[in-house]
Amino acid sequence: MGLTTLKMPQLGESVTEGTVERWLKAEGDTVRRDEPIVEVVTDKVNAEIPSPFEGRLVRIQVREGQTVAIGAALAELEVEGAATTPTESTRPGGVIPAESPPAPNQVRRAPAMTQGLKVSPAVRRLAERNGIEISNIIGTGAGGRLTRDDVISHLSVQRAAGTEDATGGTDPARTARSGAREELVRISAVRRQIAEHMVRSVNTSPHAWSLREVDATRLVEYRDAHREAFQASHGFALSYVPFFIQIVCAALLDNPYLNSTWTDEGIVLKRYINMGVAVALPDTLIVPVIKDADKKGFDDLAHAVNDLATRARSKSLRPEDVKGGTFTLNNTGALGSVAGQSIINQPQAAILSTEAIKKRPVVVDDSIVIRRMMNLTMSFDHRIIDGLAASRFLNDVQRGIEEWSPATIRL
Repeated sequence: MGLTTLKMPQLGESVTEGTVERWLKAEGDTVRRDEPIVEVVTDKVNAEIPSPFEGRLVRIQVREGQTVAIGAALAELEVEGAATTPTESTRPGGVIPAESPPAPNQVRRAPAMTQGLKVSPAVRRLAERNGIEISNIIGTGAGGRLTRDDVISHLSVQRAAGTEDATGGTDPARTARSGAREELVRISAVRRQIAEHMVRSVNTSPHAWSLREVDATRLVEYRDAHREAFQASHGFALSYVPFFIQIVCAALLDNPYLNSTWTDEGIVLKRYINMGVAVALPDTLIVPVIKDADKKGFDDLAHAVNDLATRARSKSLRPEDVKGGTFTLNNTGALGSVAGQSIINQPQAAILSTEAIKKRPVVVDDSIVIRRMMNLTMSFDHRIIDGLAASRFLNDVQRGIEEWSPATIRL
């Protein structure tokens, strides 16, 4: 038997650090290969990291809530046949105590069990603070584990019914009655990482912005006519996202500078399209990536979008699912937005948002008619793209939506 090191994995392009949200195993526990061992968050993903080894968790080196660089040692595992990696206590000149005392807050108890549910102390505290009986919540984590998002989703349902506040804190009405006029909410690790990534993006790229009004009537009518049949055939709802991905991919192939990256040596044009699709979660935003989206048919895109969104919400994304994006599509219309300015997902050149589709009166051939209208909004890196290039790209996307027909679908 020998010791081997579990390191912080690369969890997304341009990600330099990650935060340990919670340990799923305690020191001394046996760990199977590919079994989730630790939950890690970055500005791009919140994922349960599987163990690449089978053995026993000997030492936890990074406590919950601590942020470390990519490649930093997270823990040591005792593995059959592994060569022992020198640590602080085993390097030449070091002293090996008879029994090494654990560092404060580094040894974590195994998650508590409540009526068959696997619950971490942090999730239990969140539920208790909001007066929630955890046995009433269905766990969506690995092995039926109750996650923080499960509790927040449950609170959201209660808030809709006029009960608890879903922020993880005290109900605002009760706060007002207690005399408090302000509340300090702890910044979660993932929110802090997102904030830092957004600041870096704005400081890196000179952002420019454009808005385009589009008539989506044809597309809406087709989706409305086929959504029930699609649901019955595929087992999930037909969204607008796969339509938009196909249209945007076609426009990117004709406008390659929108699918590029700025470097000191020059502009790198990507001859492939890895489409990042923003997925909104209760307390964060994740952008999983559909690799080679321009080569996929419509049904494959629809399944890819559904799969990534489902796994993002259940925290089942793999590190490779958030790497390598060349362009980002943000379907803010699903949240009711009609116009907004997104921040570029570095090191990409642009991000396109598809806003809500609304019935509006418009002039067609000197007559006022009701059409299904939407806005396209795009932020782009002005180092790479000027107004002319951005307008040409948006013209192509607009044309693709307005002139859409079933013949344009590549199955």
